[in-house]
Amino acid sequence: MKLVILQEKLKEGVEIIERATAKTFSLPILNNTLLKTERNFLSLVSTNLELGIKWWTLAKIEEEGVITVPTRVFSNFIHFLPNKQIILKSKNLTLEIECENYQTELKGSNPDDFPIIPQVAKEEFILVNSSQFCQDLDQVVDIAVPSTAKPEISGVYFLFQKDFIKMAATDSFRLGEKTSRFNLKTPATLSKEYALILPQKAAKEIINIFGEKEGELRICLSPNQVLFELQLPETPHPQIQLVSRLIEGEYPNYKEIIPKKYETQVIFKRNDFLNHIKSASLFSGKINEVKLKIDPKKEKVELFSQNPDLGEYHSYLTGEVKGKELEISFNYRFLADGLLKIKDSEVVLELAGPEGPGVLKPAGDPSYLYVVMPIKAS
Repeated sequence: MKLVILQEKLKEGVEIIERATAKTFSLPILNNTLLKTERNFLSLVSTNLELGIKWWTLAKIEEEGVITVPTRVFSNFIHFLPNKQIILKSKNLTLEIECENYQTELKGSNPDDFPIIPQVAKEEFILVNSSQFCQDLDQVVDIAVPSTAKPEISGVYFLFQKDFIKMAATDSFRLGEKTSRFNLKTPATLSKEYALILPQKAAKEIINIFGEKEGELRICLSPNQVLFELQLPETPHPQIQLVSRLIEGEYPNYKEIIPKKYETQVIFKRNDFLNHIKSASLFSGKINEVKLKIDPKKEKVELFSQNPDLGEYHSYLTGEVKGKELEISFNYRFLADGLLKIKDSEVVLELAGPEGPGVLKPAGDPSYLYVVMPIKAS
């Protein structure tokens, strides 16, 4: 292998693919990056067996070849180099790196030992706007929680249909659901609806990698794997591919916990409510309890928290209140997390009684809702 590439471009690729590199002693090859030339392209590949990432870029290829090198050392060295042309040459499982007055040799490994990234058929796919899809996914991804007892809730649930995607995540105490619709000319070629559970780590890496990218993100679906692909600008060639295994099992029927009707509804200024919750959190006890007392007649909500060692907090804020008078307690962290994922200036809080779940949603956006379970009186 021999090629010439700019340091800035190579650094971009390394930063993307190193997200999937495993740190393991049991299978050392997973600590490596696979470098391969394909016609006029250089590709970088990494995997941890659950997640695989491929990145391509145009480069001046003088001699084709393939090699794997330790990701951490390769990445660190590339970052130290000036933004000049880099010459990469491989010989006898050694990668020579030259850039201006820098020159080094990095010992590699046999590329035949590198795991094969699974191929996902591209017949069943959906096209979405990359940055918008990642913004939507970000509203639910942090709610999922690693669980050995219930592995299904360790990931994000997706329901793919021809004109929308529904995303949901829960940790058994709260739930987020986002519905994304498409505005693209050819949004989907699905022959049926697809439901899958994507591991949380893969979902977060999708946001990290594709969130700042403009263009169409192709999502290809299969029973055991899912592929996310972004094309190089002005070419039919992929720029980035992310392949992830799926979590087996059936996702909980979360629709059952979403209240069909409410007894009390309050519309707040989002920032005001969030500031009151954060203030109350300073005096909350070991279970992070913040109590809300809602009075429709006075159109206000009182907030109360107390800590035996610090004292107590009391405040109120006004809003548009209707329904029954109600007193209810929540974990302040769960309320704050829900409010931070809502970008609208006004939020709606709907309550189905003193022991029922609360529902937070943007006042002007029916596509998102956040359900949180109350702290029940003992």
